[in-house]
Amino acid sequence: MNKRLFVLLVILMSLSLIGIIFVQFYWIKKSVEDKEEQFSNAVTEVLNKVTDKIEGREQKDYSDRYLNQKDSIGELKDANYTNIMFGYRDFDSNELRVYEHGILEEDYNIPYTFFDTGGSDTTTIKSYTSKRTTTVLKEEFGLDGKEYRLTPIQKFNKIGGLSAIEKAQYEDIFSEFAKKVPIHQRVSKQEIELLLNRELKNRSIDTEYEYGVYSNGLPTKVKSKGFKYKEKTFYKAPIFVDSEGGSNFSLLISFPEKKKFLISSILGLAVLSLLFTLVIVASYSGAIYQLIRQKQISEIKSDFINNMTHEFKTPIATINLAVEAIKNPKVIDDKEKVMRYLQMIRDENKRMHAQVENVLRISKLERNQLDISKDRVDVHDIIQDAIAHVELIVADRGGYIETHLDASRSEVLANEMHFTNVIVNVLDNAVKYSVEPPKIDLYTELVKNNIIIKVQDQGAGMSKAVLKKVFEKFYREHTGNIHNVKGHGLGLSYVKKIIDDHQGEVYAESEKGTGSTFYIKLPLI
Repeated sequence: MNKRLFVLLVILMSLSLIGIIFVQFYWIKKSVEDKEEQFSNAVTEVLNKVTDKIEGREQKDYSDRYLNQKDSIGELKDANYTNIMFGYRDFDSNELRVYEHGILEEDYNIPYTFFDTGGSDTTTIKSYTSKRTTTVLKEEFGLDGKEYRLTPIQKFNKIGGLSAIEKAQYEDIFSEFAKKVPIHQRVSKQEIELLLNRELKNRSIDTEYEYGVYSNGLPTKVKSKGFKYKEKTFYKAPIFVDSEGGSNFSLLISFPEKKKFLISSILGLAVLSLLFTLVIVASYSGAIYQLIRQKQISEIKSDFINNMTHEFKTPIATINLAVEAIKNPKVIDDKEKVMRYLQMIRDENKRMHAQVENVLRISKLERNQLDISKDRVDVHDIIQDAIAHVELIVADRGGYIETHLDASRSEVLANEMHFTNVIVNVLDNAVKYSVEPPKIDLYTELVKNNIIIKVQDQGAGMSKAVLKKVFEKFYREHTGNIHNVKGHGLGLSYVKKIIDDHQGEVYAESEKGTGSTFYIKLPLI
């Protein structure tokens, strides 16, 4: 994939993910705000309902007491009866219906002591009673001897003792005198709590609340124990409003756990939304990781193919040259030269075979198909054997390998062939990356019940970025298109696989330009 296209794709995917996350959080925030607005409207309705019911109850209490006193102590001053009567005949049923409606108006003198003013004046109150009579006359015989069956129906209804003007006067007098009554006598905490509980339950508001009745910003006795006056944390509504619409009292209510209640109301959807967002983020991260990983693998495989091509070019060219030389009539009769060219062909063929075997060995290790049997071996013997494989190359380049085998115990459980290859690969790596003549020191020491093998060189060294990936398959430090170091990035990967299979550890320390040190740790028998 083109690098610019890959970067553009990552940017677009990232912007889309950020947009989705932003929309999710905006939706949650908006939902909380909408729930809070609905909550405020519902609480306002609750307070209005409660205050209306308290005011209505107080008016009814005074009205009942007023009418009871009028009926019990009033003296009849005057009475007037008005009667209205009309009728009609139903020819279909031969019925004659007569309707009679009478209204009795009575004037009473009662002492004006209802509001305990201490006065002894009297006032005149009118009382009205409605009397309704319906009489049905049905013809029983013929027209010659008419007889009728009478069915009278009477209904009495007391329609009150106050006219509209008198009612307005009464309410005004009631309101003025009610203001003089202490607030705790006009409404009780039990009544407020009962009404609030009922109205809040009707609107599905199930959370704790505190309330209080305040007079001009000052608290009264009518309040809950936990109520605290804090600005912008309570809802209020006027209570005991007078005829002019004013009031000295306000009913306040606060909800200590309002935020928790509002969040809990959308918690289910919010959790699902966040869960799906996390799934999207995880999927996105995994996709980006895989894309980057695939891109790296693609680059590593390209480098591997280039390196393998370079590794095989030289032996193939050498074999071709040797074959062509043997075919030369001047050479074919020279037995010594023919044998030398045949040896060259055998060596180069063996070299290519070793490269292929190395690749296959790593592949089998990854699929756990490589059968590694372990026996008791001496680490010091393995080290000496491995040094024998590379000491001629080191000597040819004018370098040296010095051993410092200080471990008093050196027997481990290992596969002799694979463990020898491990030491050879580490030594070969030190030789290849030494620009000057290779200078290698090899140490062994005991740490608790483990033996530590330390291979130290004075070569080119590695940066920290390279050091983190040095044991990865196919990884090689990029040096452009110049293949100044032969290899295909499998040697150290093979080393780690084998050491892991032996329940050991391998790690490295290095600085650019100062050389590298490889550590191999194995448990002793």
